[in-house]
Amino acid sequence: MQRECKKINLENCENLADFLTNRDILPTNQMSLLKFLAINALELSAPATPALLEQNQSKNISDTFTKPQGWMQLSGHPESIVPTTTGIVRKRVTSLADSEVEAYNLLCQETQTAKIIPQFYGTLQMNGEHFIELQDLLSGFKDPCVMDIKMGCRTFLESEVTNKTIRPDLYQKMIAVDPYAPTAEEREAQAITKLRYMTFRESKSSSQTKGFRIEAIRLRGRSPVKDLKTVCTDEQIEQTIEEFLNAKRSVHKELIKRLKYIRNVIEKSQFFQRHEIVGSSIFIVYDDEKVGVWLIDFAKSRQLPVDIHVTHRAEWQPGNREEGLLKGMDELINAFEAVYTSNSIRKCLQI
Repeated sequence: MQRECKKINLENCENLADFLTNRDILPTNQMSLLKFLAINALELSAPATPALLEQNQSKNISDTFTKPQGWMQLSGHPESIVPTTTGIVRKRVTSLADSEVEAYNLLCQETQTAKIIPQFYGTLQMNGEHFIELQDLLSGFKDPCVMDIKMGCRTFLESEVTNKTIRPDLYQKMIAVDPYAPTAEEREAQAITKLRYMTFRESKSSSQTKGFRIEAIRLRGRSPVKDLKTVCTDEQIEQTIEEFLNAKRSVHKELIKRLKYIRNVIEKSQFFQRHEIVGSSIFIVYDDEKVGVWLIDFAKSRQLPVDIHVTHRAEWQPGNREEGLLKGMDELINAFEAVYTSNSIRKCLQI
């Protein structure tokens, strides 16, 4: 599917904030800064983080925004998210044979599985680049609360850590986070392998122990909290969930129900039985009227060799392709239920 797309001229807007808050150009009910921040949570490397727009040129700004051709391109990301004003986001892929294109095509063939992911509208090629078109998960929500949760005990592909070369740059990154982390041998070499660095990084969050980590949240009326990777203890996780839900028991109950439904679909899905799922996220949105929960981001999904089967719960050992997706779902549901139970007990004691 190919389309001709008009370009956008934002000549009076020096940055994203100026653009999205300039009411003469774009009414706030069409796209807010929050909306842009939250859809960027689809990006593994920078959830809920604002970015400058690469600004293209057009003769008629108002015409561009009333038509689906208008688009904005994020700068600085290899797989940028391109929001539109039509309830669709576009995500850049390397080609039409990209693993994420394949994943969405297969996921949509399963009736139940299609209900736990963003709606997939197909692929788009323009200006020599390739995109997938997905449902804007914030469309229809009014000033929502948003949470982005990275799933899995391992959020890197095995192919990314096969190089055994020891690297001084990764050693420096490690000691910048924790100067006591290197072993005596690593300290002497002043270098570590990429596998060592990646597993170290996972160990500093709840990913390794819980199979999930809370990446970012946005509460109503507040700026997004974008770096929550070090939230890792039961107490820290539950406090974060409690703050996010703000004692909204009906929302809490619906979220647990939806998370259990997603887990059940994953357990029965042919796609998930035959694929390694690395770096996907649970994306939660709610406002005063409705709740939404989806599994997003399949850029690192990979079909398994015919002789390898995964449970998505077993511990990862190099070569077994386990990533802990379902372990993460189990632990995430447990955390939400623990907060719900604690609040119920507190409410009973108050009565």
